[in-house]
Amino acid sequence: MKKIELLAPAGDLERLKIALLYGADAVYIGGTLFSLRANTPNANLEELKEGIEFAHKLNKKVYVAVNIVMHNKELKHILNYLKELEKIKVDAIIASDPAIINMAITQTKLPVHLSTQASTTNKEAAQFWKEKGIERIVLARETSKEDIEDIINNVNIELECFIHGAMCASYSGRCVLSNYFTNRDANRGGCSQICRWDFQLLDENKKEIKGTKPFSFCTKDLSMLKYLPEMIELGITSLKIEGRMRSLYYVATVTDIYRRAIDEYYENKKNYQYNKKYEQILSNCANRDSIPQFFNGKYDSTCSYYNGRNESSNQDFLAIILDYQNNMAILEQRNYFKIGDEVEIFGPKKDAITLKITEMYDEQDQKIEVARHPKQIIKIPLNKKVEKWDLMRKKVDKESEV
Repeated sequence: MKKIELLAPAGDLERLKIALLYGADAVYIGGTLFSLRANTPNANLEELKEGIEFAHKLNKKVYVAVNIVMHNKELKHILNYLKELEKIKVDAIIASDPAIINMAITQTKLPVHLSTQASTTNKEAAQFWKEKGIERIVLARETSKEDIEDIINNVNIELECFIHGAMCASYSGRCVLSNYFTNRDANRGGCSQICRWDFQLLDENKKEIKGTKPFSFCTKDLSMLKYLPEMIELGITSLKIEGRMRSLYYVATVTDIYRRAIDEYYENKKNYQYNKKYEQILSNCANRDSIPQFFNGKYDSTCSYYNGRNESSNQDFLAIILDYQNNMAILEQRNYFKIGDEVEIFGPKKDAITLKITEMYDEQDQKIEVARHPKQIIKIPLNKKVEKWDLMRKKVDKESEV
């Protein structure tokens, strides 16, 4: 069996490189045109070219999202854009609009992956898209294990499934509440995430019902860490992490954890053990609860928040390592930390280094007690070598370890 692909998100060139360095086999990214993430930097053609060259040197892949729902005014521009993507050797595009799919298949040599926006959940739909020339289907997040198995047994096509990240309150991207409330089109990259809002509960006279909690229909996040062995054995081609708008730290952390778990399973399938510490690390870098959602067929009212939730901003990410010189880790601050804090420095394919901060220096080699200035350059004595792109976070709670 060919080893399953781990696919990570990239909101820009920096996160593309981080995702690949931290273990992704491939990344997906949007260009500045025709991509469904209007509120992330994305990448222009020069940046995409640089990212593709970086990936190909590592024998890895880059898929570009061209998954906007098209209007007539964009039709005259899309073909030229597709040809530019072909020229810079994009490994595949991700699309759902039949116009884009048809142009790519008939007028370029670009492989086409069907976006989750197409909401494919059954074998007949999968067969239909295969006959149209689609090489891979990104299944709807709402697809169950039984549905995935049924498609694999009946249609010879690559399948990509989400394993971690945010969910949509509607079938992925089909919600029009954002358009209605804010005039921001979910199918054109502008979703304002109305499902995360709190609403007042009103009686039949449209008066607030006193004593009631605000209502929302915010879904909990997806996490398939516990189900990795089942997903691998099903014969899925690619496991996809959601999050093109997520932080560099989130991308690195989630990619690293799934890379480790996947490799551990392949290395010792008979004696593979679920690592509870991995679950804790994933929980710490997000701000919503994570569950298997539709995969295990147990989807019910516990899968969403209806009356209140706590989504505090994550502060675990402390710094990014820039260099290591003369037994000093040189880092760039990203969140508050101080003398006495216990931290971990982690990176791709290496064990985390745990330390208690006893000394810190600024760029002028002056002793400091607290790192409180965004992106401040700080030096910490360290007798173990660290490398550029390693990250520093709060120490994971020992009680979560197995």
